[in-house]
Amino acid sequence: MKYSVDTHTHTVASTHAYSTIHDYLPVAKAKGIVLFATTDHGPAMADAPHYWHFVNLKVLPRIVDGVGILRGIEANIKSEAGDIDFLDNHLGGLDLVLAGFHEPVFPPKDKETHTRAMINTIKSGRVDIISHPGNPAFPIDIEAVVRAAAEHQVALEVNNSSFMHSRKGSESNCRAIVEAARDLGAWLAFGSDSHVAFSLGDFEHCHRLVTEAGFPEERLLARSPDALLSFLERRGHPVIEEFAVLRHGA
Repeated sequence: MKYSVDTHTHTVASTHAYSTIHDYLPVAKAKGIVLFATTDHGPAMADAPHYWHFVNLKVLPRIVDGVGILRGIEANIKSEAGDIDFLDNHLGGLDLVLAGFHEPVFPPKDKETHTRAMINTIKSGRVDIISHPGNPAFPIDIEAVVRAAAEHQVALEVNNSSFMHSRKGSESNCRAIVEAARDLGAWLAFGSDSHVAFSLGDFEHCHRLVTEAGFPEERLLARSPDALLSFLERRGHPVIEEFAVLRHGA
């Protein structure tokens, strides 16, 4: 099937990435990506943008040349309590909040600690999608995490970059997460985790895993703008009226 939504991208605001918002737009048009989220790293990362970057995302247009832009963040899970590195009083200004483990902010510990931190993040209500939960550097109790994600309607990401450029060794964990999500009723998001615009919407490994697992299409957020936006609205995000045209065409 065709996937038209990418919920995980980085710009030059995260200085280990190489593209601007403008760079992403023609690639989106060429690849049929109708809606993508800009999700630069949270402020606790060494080269992340200042929190003002995220507060000021409101200056971005909603739609450029038929492509919708979601204002987001890939926050860092900071503690076992599920804290993230973005202020609660500014979360309401974001359309989408991803959060995940990154070694410079949360050094790897043990399976029990990782599981507790991830589940507490899920339960916190602050986060819509857990980024790259299959990272082998942070082993988790997959069934427990997926069960919590299903209960609290937080999506789990299948991260295409994990199979190619980063977090090598993720495949078996990701496969187990997809299978558990299939059986326990959890939602999945696809993230290219692009650090350069050329890889926007590259989901070949994501597609392979969900196809092999027989994952139900109706719980894949990447399938259409309406699928993702409806999910976010159920989680309490406001309706974005400008995206009505994207939903109608999905």
